[in-house]
Amino acid sequence: MESPPGCPISAAVDVLGDRWSLLVLRDVVFGDRRYFRALLTGSVEGIASNILADRLVRLVEAGILTRGTAARGQRARYSLTEAGIQALPIICALGAWGLDWRPGSDGLRRRHQLIRERGLAFIEELMDELRTRHLGAPSKPHDGPGPFERLDAADVP
Repeated sequence: MESPPGCPISAAVDVLGDRWSLLVLRDVVFGDRRYFRALLTGSVEGIASNILADRLVRLVEAGILTRGTAARGQRARYSLTEAGIQALPIICALGAWGLDWRPGSDGLRRRHQLIRERGLAFIEELMDELRTRHLGAPSKPHDGPGPFERLDAADVP
């Protein structure tokens, strides 16, 4: 059965539904990889350069990322838009599903377990931090380490 025209799920899948787009977003969000070379070399899955270039163009065209202008000899930096930041709960939901139904490395599983245990309030903290990093929003005060520092600490056995 075909999705009806204008179906919100179908429209979202058109932008986020392929493997590489979600993995690029994961690496931008959790790996803070914002340059082509860092995304290419940091991909655990081994994305090919032509596929990465295509997905970056698609994500920019869809309004999920912006591409900063690069001066001569400089590299373009990618940043999340608000729409990209709002995709974080989707990525976290996929991670929670993966915890229950797919195998994975212990360190990365601990990170997603922390996200699941801390719940929506923690995801909101992550989104606020992404707004600071990517959109220049003012930083919100934290009692202790910020949300990404807590995720990094969870990665250590």
